[in-house]
Parts: sequence; C-alpha cells; structure tokens
Amino acid sequence: MRSAALPALLTLTALLTACGGGGSGGTPPTPTPVPPAGSVCPQGISSGPTAQAAPLPFQPDFTAGTVTADWTAPHVPGEVLILGPATGTLSAQSVSALAGVTVQEIVPGLKLAATPAGRDDAAFAASLHAAGLRVQPNYLYRAQALPNDPGVNAGLPNSGTRVTQTYLNRIKAPAAWDFLTACGKTPQGVITAVIDSGVDASHNDLTGRLLAPQTVTSGAATQDDARHGTGVTGIIGAATNNGVAVAGLTWGGTNMLSIRMLDAAGEGSTTQLVQALQRAMNAGAKVINLSLGFEGANPDTAVSSALTDAAKQAVVIAAAGNTPGVGLFFPASHPAVISVGAVGNTNGTLACYSAKPDASQTAVAGNFIVAPGGIDSRCGDKGGINDYTLTLMPGSGYGLMSGTSFAAPQVSGVAALVRAANSNLTADDTKKLILATVDRSAGLPLLDANAAVRAATR
Repeated sequence: MRSAALPALLTLTALLTACGGGGSGGTPPTPTPVPPAGSVCPQGISSGPTAQAAPLPFQPDFTAGTVTADWTAPHVPGEVLILGPATGTLSAQSVSALAGVTVQEIVPGLKLAATPAGRDDAAFAASLHAAGLRVQPNYLYRAQALPNDPGVNAGLPNSGTRVTQTYLNRIKAPAAWDFLTACGKTPQGVITAVIDSGVDASHNDLTGRLLAPQTVTSGAATQDDARHGTGVTGIIGAATNNGVAVAGLTWGGTNMLSIRMLDAAGEGSTTQLVQALQRAMNAGAKVINLSLGFEGANPDTAVSSALTDAAKQAVVIAAAGNTPGVGLFFPASHPAVISVGAVGNTNGTLACYSAKPDASQTAVAGNFIVAPGGIDSRCGDKGGINDYTLTLMPGSGYGLMSGTSFAAPQVSGVAALVRAANSNLTADDTKKLILATVDRSAGLPLLDANAAVRAATR
C-alpha cells in the first residue's frame, strides 16, 4: 500500500462532491437500463444472485509437491512448520525427533513446532527432515505498503480540488452496471473474503455490507490498525447509491467478509494465512482477495497447498507486488491465482512500482492482469491528485492510495459481479473469463468489467 491520508469525511464535504464512478453529481450514478446492441442476457432474466451453494470442505494436500525451504526469507523466529497427511501416525524416528518439542496443530495435516531453546531454526528443521518429516519456515507475509514516513501520511493538498474515482471509468465499471441492470440483475456480488489487516466495521460507507468480521491474529477483527484492509474492502464493497462519498464495485448485499491476518505492522505468517483461507472456505467465499505477499518464488508449500484447495471454490486474486524487476511476489505467482499489477495514469504503462512476471515465471504469465493502482511520484510516475486510488480509511475517513494492493480488489470486485450474474460459473470458469476479456488496446492486459459481465451472461 502507498497512502496519502485525507481528513475524515466531515472535512471533505466540499472536496468529495462526486466520487461515484468518476462522474459528476453528488452520489454514485444509478445505472440507466438501456439494453446494449444485440441480445441481452440470453441465459435468462433474474432479480439477483441465486442462493449460496454449500461450501466445499477445506482439505489441502500438504503431502503434495516438493518442499523447498528458504530459511533466509523473512519468517517467524523460533517456529518450524511440519507438513504431512491429515491423518496417520508418525514413524518411530519422527516421534523420537519431536520428543520434548511443543507441537500445535494448525489445521489437519499442518503442525507448528517450537524450536527448542538454544537451537537454530534451520538446524532444528534439518534434524526433523533427517527424521523423515516435511518441514518449512513459518514465512512472513506483508501488505504491499510503503514505510510510514510523513511525506506519505501527512495528507495531500486538496483545496478546491475535486477527487473522483477515475479508476471505475478506466475499467468500464459504469458500463458493466448499466448492462447488468438492463438484464434485470442487481450489480451486487457474492461472498467475497478480504484476507488482510481487518476492517473498520463502523465505517459509515460499509453499513449493511459486512458479514461478521473474523480474525486469526490477536488483533480485533473490527479494527484496522495497519490502515490497509479497510481501503481494500471499500474498493470492492463500499455501499453504493447511499449518498455517501464513494462507490464499491459491488453495489449491495451483506456479502463482504473481512478476515484479519495482518497485524498493526501489516505482517502475518504462513500459519495465519492458511487459517484465514480455511475460514474463507468455511464461510462459502466465492472470491478471495489477497493484497499481500513476499518477494521470491514459491517456497511456501503449506500456503501453496491451501491455495490449490481454496481455488476449487473461490476465484483467488493477489497483488503482484510493489517492487519492479523481481518478478511476481508470492502468492501472486501461484498457478491457481490471478496476479494483478498496477498501471499509473495511463493504461499502457505499468506504474513505476508494479511487479510483473519475470523470465522465470512464463508458466503463470497468462494469469497476469492489470488495473489502475495509483501513481507514486517518488519513483517517477507523473500525474495529479485524481491519479491516486480513492477509497475508505479507518475512522469513517477516505484516502488516496496507490499500490498493487489497490489494483487487486478491482479484479476481485469484477469477479464477484461475474459470479453473481451467472451462478453456474465455477471458480475456474470465472478466472478464465476475466483473463480472456481483458482490454489490450493500450498494450497491457487491462481489466474490463463490462466485457467480463457481458461474457458471463452469454
């Protein structure tokens, strides 16, 4: 996340006169039901999404794949993860290696062992591996954020400037809303899990949108100390047509699920991410947004297994990363995930901070898509106040953000619209449809909400 905090809504009354859809007027526009050329929704007319299907069981196969442990990567000190079958007994050699060690089950098949005092994590893991156990670090995941320096968070000059959600027009969201309304469909979504730093559940622009927030950390589920998850949630699900400043991509319904796994510093671990994915699956999430990650290839076997399982039920979308030239971050590099890079103020050029697939990631390059993520003048982007991403901030406030963290939820919002418009689409169908309907007219695979929802209703 890159953020330039704005004052709370009370001080922005004049500034935020028209934030919905980047258009004019005091509230987000109501779609005008003008049928597009050709047939409208050949699959039939409905008044909204159908009933939620029963969630699939969360059953990652932690025995699959080769464990490539990178003990030089950021990880939780004093902990080693043990990956194995959900049921079964350990060998005598394995039992002996764990004698006197504190072991906790995280989910079936995944255990957390405390490194004995005086021992190095990597050396302890090596001894467990020699005893026949599959082991890896408890990696650290971070929100795609900048350091908390005054230049970012002291606020932007805004006197006399009207801030609008320009990104909505760039991804053709208003046209998608118009089309859905013409089909007799409400532009709302399905259950969408935002696994992040929590949410300001009292935000006046999230009224009626949130399912009961959950947490897998010691922090409160209804607070967002890192000031990240509330903004991500708002891009997908800020209440629309409510006379309050901004419009979410999905218009309504109590279907936004915030699962807190990042702490106040914007950090969380492998075990917390696996548990959060389990919570999302159990809640029946059809879309999962991950605006987090760490630099590097795919060393996290535990999360890889959990993502493979989650993608059977949900479209999983992850931020590509905020460091250019190093390839996609993980989990964006996972083959079941849609990876989202950011464009700045033009649709044909990546934002100066955005990651993208490198030469070693050709196998997942086809899963890469871009959306407006806001500019960062410090690394060379040029533009004005409207070239940032306007969204929610804790304290019923609003802020101007930038980063792939805020491009990813635009894709998640469109995925939710698509799955609500056509409940027959599987997670994999939806992933392929979104990737197949991108707008390449400027050279990059830009998210196209209108083309996606039209394709979903054919």
